[in-house]
Amino acid sequence: MAGNGSKVAKRSLNACTRCRRQKIKCSGAQPCDGCNKRKLTCIFDDRDQKILVTRGDRVDPISLSPEYLEDKSPDTKDLQDASDIARSSPPEQEVSHVHHELEDPASGLTNPLSTGPPAFMSAENGRTFYLGTSSNWSFTRRVLSLTHEHIYQEALPTGALLFDGAAYDLGWDGLRTPDRPDVPTVPTFDHAIYLINSVKFRCGQLYHLFDDNEFMDNLHDFYSQPNPNATAGLWYIHFLLILAFGKGFVQHKVQSNRPAGAEFFVKALQLLPDVSVLHQEPIESTEILCCIALYLQALDCRSSAHNYIGQAMRMAMAEGMHTQMPIEHLGENMVQRCRKIWWTVYILDREMTSLMGLPQSLSDDHVNTLLPAFPGSTHRTATIGIHIKLSRIIAEINSTVYAIDGRLNRKFLVCTKSALASIAALADELRNAFPLHLDRSISGVSRTSAYLHLLYHQCIVLATRPLLFCFLKIRFESPENCSDALNTSRNVRNLIQMCMDSSQQIINILHSLQTEGLLETFLPFDLESVFVSTVILLMGPAIDARWTYPAWLEKAYAIFEEIMETGNLIAKFRRSELQLLDELLGCFPQDHPRCLSAPVSFPNNILNASNVALASSFPPSAHALNHDMLSDAGVSIDDECSFTPGLTAAQIMAVADSIESIDTEWMSNTMIEHSIW
Repeated sequence: MAGNGSKVAKRSLNACTRCRRQKIKCSGAQPCDGCNKRKLTCIFDDRDQKILVTRGDRVDPISLSPEYLEDKSPDTKDLQDASDIARSSPPEQEVSHVHHELEDPASGLTNPLSTGPPAFMSAENGRTFYLGTSSNWSFTRRVLSLTHEHIYQEALPTGALLFDGAAYDLGWDGLRTPDRPDVPTVPTFDHAIYLINSVKFRCGQLYHLFDDNEFMDNLHDFYSQPNPNATAGLWYIHFLLILAFGKGFVQHKVQSNRPAGAEFFVKALQLLPDVSVLHQEPIESTEILCCIALYLQALDCRSSAHNYIGQAMRMAMAEGMHTQMPIEHLGENMVQRCRKIWWTVYILDREMTSLMGLPQSLSDDHVNTLLPAFPGSTHRTATIGIHIKLSRIIAEINSTVYAIDGRLNRKFLVCTKSALASIAALADELRNAFPLHLDRSISGVSRTSAYLHLLYHQCIVLATRPLLFCFLKIRFESPENCSDALNTSRNVRNLIQMCMDSSQQIINILHSLQTEGLLETFLPFDLESVFVSTVILLMGPAIDARWTYPAWLEKAYAIFEEIMETGNLIAKFRRSELQLLDELLGCFPQDHPRCLSAPVSFPNNILNASNVALASSFPPSAHALNHDMLSDAGVSIDDECSFTPGLTAAQIMAVADSIESIDTEWMSNTMIEHSIW
């Protein structure tokens, strides 16, 4: 009886051979509903009858009223914990093999982004690159390759694609002994102060790159010398790196393919001693390694950046910075500085590892250091705390949703559910502690709050986009059945819609930053955000016409345009990749794949090509803009989630809690039926 949780309902006394093989529910009729619908022969094996029972009917969280969700939102985590405990202890009446069927490791259903043979792609120069599982760069390559191969029946040409470290030329062969011992001309004292302050504004709230008191004392000593260039030592290397960042932040309209501040950065690397020498001054050396890693990340030298932050991580651990260092023995100043260093290394390591699509190298079980204290500024401590939580969610998604042989059945969706629960636990805290005020009715947009919200929405996209990739494959394999298959499971559709909504939120935040003149054009994180979200919004219409958002795409392209105008060469390549994806998806749907008469590729000389107007570079989608899918009746997430407020903790948990075994069975059935793998 509906609503009576003390009773259980029988499913069927037997299952047909097809349903048992595919591990999906069977109606028990002969022929069963599934076989009858597909006009297949339905065969029962009378020798192996089993009684299958399920739990009593549940209240669907999606159908709960908004008032109920609002009342319960403060206790969402407690409800989730109780729910997890309840589901981990099934009723005695439930036959054990039912649970076993859902967890069967023999199932061939897998996350295509993290299973099977590892994926690689070769650049035009012959160098081969590994396509990491959770990497944004790899995800776009996979989508481009899948689409190009479906349309043209040939592999995607890679001659003009952007590969690691190919955007800029530092003008250095990597040797520590330069052919010409040039020393870059340091700026005047007041100019240096200006550059240093720009680094503090752009990075100081999120990362610790230098100790302010010690660094500024050394700066005054340096400029008090008769000849400021005649110096050596770690501080001078550190100083050059900060100048490189400062130039990157303030120098615009770069015309060449050499990045701003490159002369200071290269000289710093040429003077950098061996790691055995760096260990003699580990605290400042770790700060230096963080600076190098972050600057390289800004140049899209992701592998090199990941290696340098890995060195910083090991050096910090060797000094015990990951532990509760005793203040009584080491002193307050040193311990506080080490805490700032450690959490900067920790955050950068997790984010850069995710951007590489690689496994995390350190377990949180081994980290027990405290947060640093900022006298008179509790907001900075809160910023670091939220940043750490977001970094941990990223690591959780990488190690579960993108785990090797991640399954697109119960295990995969349960991992997605768990990741969304972690995100939901942070939603209201982030909104209350770091409000955005995108409407600017109270104040301007906070750069720090914007960054944290961007990272938060990227977590949602990271956790849910494998489903989007799967349905793009379904669309290519069975275009006539994709919409019906997608609409069969409202909960899976809602997960994809959540991915779409977060992509819109990312563009909305970046647009507000652009309006305030706060768009970051040197550090890679704003560019990464708009790149990730635009890929998702381009994929949407190819799967379902209701996921068409031309207005948001126009905003995204305008953001690309502004970043490009500052001379950011990476943005030019990224936008061209999106243009190619837009053109390829515009060729679909079609009855038959086209023969490849001329491969689709980028302009031959993209870096020198004149910028084409946005309207002509990015033709509008052929589909009309429809209302948000989640505004359908009976769904608690309405169209407001596509705009400023974003999803609340209760709304995210409603979607997560709605994932039940019926969805995992439907997913299994859909994947096998459409022969995706």
